[in-house]
Amino acid sequence: MRTDYCGLIDGRYLGQTVTIKGWAHRRRDHGGVIFIDLRDREGLVQVVFDPDIPEAFAIADATRNEYVLEITGEVRARPEGTTNAKMITGQIEILAKSITVLNQAATPPFQIDDENLSENVRLTNRVIDLRRPVMQKNMRLRYRVAMLIRNYLDGLGFIDIETPMLTRSTPEGARDYLVPSRVHDGQFFALPQSPQLFKQLLMVAGFDRYYQIVKCFRDEDLRADRQPEFTQIDIETSFLNEDEIMDITESMAKHVFKEAIGVELGDFPRMAYDDAMRLYGSDKPDLRVSLQFTELTDLMKTEEFKVFRGAADMENGRVVGLRIPGGASISRKEIDDYTKFVAIYGAKGLAYIKVNDVTNLSNGEGSGLQSPIVKNLSEACLQEIITRTGATTGDLIFFGADKEKVVNEAIGALRLKVGHEKGEAAGYFTRGWKPLWVVDFPMFERDDDAGRWNACHHPFTSPKVEHIEFLKSDPGKCKARAYDMVLNGWEMGGGSVRIHRADMQSTVFEALGIGEEEAQNKFGFLLDNLQFGAPPHGGLAFGLDRLVTLMTGAESIRDVIAFPKTQRAQCLLTNAPNEVDEKQLRELHIRLRNTQQANLA
Repeated sequence: MRTDYCGLIDGRYLGQTVTIKGWAHRRRDHGGVIFIDLRDREGLVQVVFDPDIPEAFAIADATRNEYVLEITGEVRARPEGTTNAKMITGQIEILAKSITVLNQAATPPFQIDDENLSENVRLTNRVIDLRRPVMQKNMRLRYRVAMLIRNYLDGLGFIDIETPMLTRSTPEGARDYLVPSRVHDGQFFALPQSPQLFKQLLMVAGFDRYYQIVKCFRDEDLRADRQPEFTQIDIETSFLNEDEIMDITESMAKHVFKEAIGVELGDFPRMAYDDAMRLYGSDKPDLRVSLQFTELTDLMKTEEFKVFRGAADMENGRVVGLRIPGGASISRKEIDDYTKFVAIYGAKGLAYIKVNDVTNLSNGEGSGLQSPIVKNLSEACLQEIITRTGATTGDLIFFGADKEKVVNEAIGALRLKVGHEKGEAAGYFTRGWKPLWVVDFPMFERDDDAGRWNACHHPFTSPKVEHIEFLKSDPGKCKARAYDMVLNGWEMGGGSVRIHRADMQSTVFEALGIGEEEAQNKFGFLLDNLQFGAPPHGGLAFGLDRLVTLMTGAESIRDVIAFPKTQRAQCLLTNAPNEVDEKQLRELHIRLRNTQQANLA
């Protein structure tokens, strides 16, 4: 029987005979003495094989990396000068008395301590990849975070209730994973994108406080850091308003960060959505970067410079400035690189002004402003730009001018890139943790192509009481009782107070262009049950994958998921998705279209 894990053998065991089991991490032959570092989930311990025990020595000599071993030996102090204070086992070693090979191993595709591996190699050989200490650490932290959340919510009277994995398709059906029914010809289940409606129904059923750590599924377009299946920490509660729900979940986040990684998150300021978009061009601003947008749209409506004037006059157009303190030292090559960067987000260019002398703001020869665009702007305009941005000698101002969406995304991404690359030395980037709540989201967003309104969060979000009048007269003015928790530029969780009255839900459906018949067909089970005394209720859902990624500092959420999919939604380990045989398709009443022949026809 194993005495303890390899990584936990320490000075407590000095002089004792112990039995350990694990994998041969590394084998070294030092002048007739063999050393094997044995590894398990808790870490490494050094084992010494002396030729005086020939049978054990011979087996150790034949051992290779990743062999599974059982070793019995005596714990002794390491010789002076060979200790390792960074390891729990760094003060001791085990003098082996016997060794048993529990299983041999083929040569692994890479060394466990190799840090320069491509992601495809890692995902194809994920089982071996998961043996690496960093992955073991990530997965154990994920487990600890989940347990801390469970214990916290249990302590507040929340009940863990499972909701169905097989349900009906949602209005966003194009993003559903469909599951054909064998016994109901031509009909399909859908895997849930969220337990949204079921958790609301649990509130109607009177459970008052529900939570679930649940798998959700979304067949999204290919995105760099999204997964087709992801894990959600789902929370719903009755009889609480948005402030009370935010207080509970904020306290939970603080508790989990402190207990899991020893981080004090501090205060969570609240920022209105409109302010976030105005100042940062994002509804999840990274407040570690202090750079802010300066609004210039109104100013450019009187200028003749076509690039800025055209954007200022267009419907939903925007012109902003982004002041970079000390940015005049940024080279032309760097500016060209930044121009290429914003093009990724649809920007057609990147105008700039270097402020070499703030006391000389003319647009003529010898001006203290250096830029190809200075001659196209009036001196009054240049003065106002400097005044609004607060720029001074040695600064640089970048400009964005286009549709509001393009400006927000392009200059918002530039703000982060410059902030992270240049800001720490210049004082406009601060390491650490910057949480906040973003509140007062719009209830709807306009889809001009479809000629209709769409729900910004989901159609079950309650409007702010003072904005109910806009549901029929001007939906674009309506604000929602919705809130997002943001940390370092990542949306950690989002939620809202829900609609709990059937008549209000019907009014919102009407604003979204969902008629009575369609609403009853798609959501009749919800509307019917809202009539039976549904309590006021609301909640929030956290992304567990994102939460743990933030805590570990991992480069991708794939580094905190045991068996993730690639950016192309494939599992390289199992080669999924894959084809199925004709018999299975016939039983499911499915016939595949030959797309190649269809295209030729």
